[in-house]
Amino acid sequence: MNRKVFILIVLTFITFTLSAQPISVGSQAPDFSLENIDGTIVSLSDYANEKGVIVIFSCNPCPYVQAYEDRMIALHNEFAPQGYPVVFINPNDDVQQPEDSMEKMRERASNSNYPFPYLKDREQVVYQAYGATRTPEVFILKNEQGDFTVAYTGTIDDNYKDASAVEEPYASNAVKALLAGNDPDPSATVAIGCGIKKKN
Repeated sequence: MNRKVFILIVLTFITFTLSAQPISVGSQAPDFSLENIDGTIVSLSDYANEKGVIVIFSCNPCPYVQAYEDRMIALHNEFAPQGYPVVFINPNDDVQQPEDSMEKMRERASNSNYPFPYLKDREQVVYQAYGATRTPEVFILKNEQGDFTVAYTGTIDDNYKDASAVEEPYASNAVKALLAGNDPDPSATVAIGCGIKKKN
């Protein structure tokens, strides 16, 4: 490989890395109106009466999602009654990833008894607005008089392999901090998961 080609590859990688960053904590959360698996349209504004929303970009086949699935359901079951429900958004192109078709999403939600909406980002606009790059990737939004701001971004906890070995339940701690009137600390971690499948 000659030097010019090598430098071009490095610059391209750096540009991609710098551009592929989650929206910063404190920013206004991008709105969305997406189709749920039941055919209804779910919008961020539908949660105006909640204290916040736990938005998780997710999918079906990713082994990281599958490892975290029970914990993500547990987040909803614990915090939805306290004003922080979970919303799943599937950003993957189902041409590249057929397991992420709406039909397969319905099957997954049914088999796993999802207690929350599972939305399809068909045009792949929402995940880009949030700067998500992985599944699963968490964005905890705080509702401030109808305006949602990003309070936490990143991963669910520090051990995707073994729930019993988790030492830092980041997402859970972030919501607990918000419920107590505090800012999450840390407010951002690195999401661990599968790359989002983009349209060609």
